[in-house]
Amino acid sequence: MDAFEDIYRRHGESVFRFVWRLVGRRHIAEEVTADVFVSLLQHKDSVQVDQLPAWLFTVARHRAMDYWRRNAVEDRFTRTLPADPVVPPADAATLALFEHRALKPVHRACLKLRYGSGMSVAEVAKATGLSEVQVKGYLQYARERLRADLMTDPR
Repeated sequence: MDAFEDIYRRHGESVFRFVWRLVGRRHIAEEVTADVFVSLLQHKDSVQVDQLPAWLFTVARHRAMDYWRRNAVEDRFTRTLPADPVVPPADAATLALFEHRALKPVHRACLKLRYGSGMSVAEVAKATGLSEVQVKGYLQYARERLRADLMTDPR
């Protein structure tokens, strides 16, 4: 087989244009084209030079079909997700934990937003103006304090 660089120079652009027409997105076409040539490297011993253009286009077509199959599966899964997940309201015992005497106001706020309102760490960080690392630290500290205090507190 010819040198890989020579093969890529001769066929790379045409494979890319072919894939771009199949998938309709430039960045996906670039990825698929790269996969095609990686596959060529992996199968260099079994691919004959006279098979090359056809072999490359066949692999490109199969990879493009794989992309559309994955895309269809993701779309089906996305359609089954609820549009706005419902967070169950916190019960009285949970609300009492948020007001525990061992916690500072910043810990209470992070706990209430994360577990009371069902926000993600990123959402809590955005709502409080803290960094995600700070929010994670405050949540970890609050959980440890509650755990330690509740294990020793007979109430």
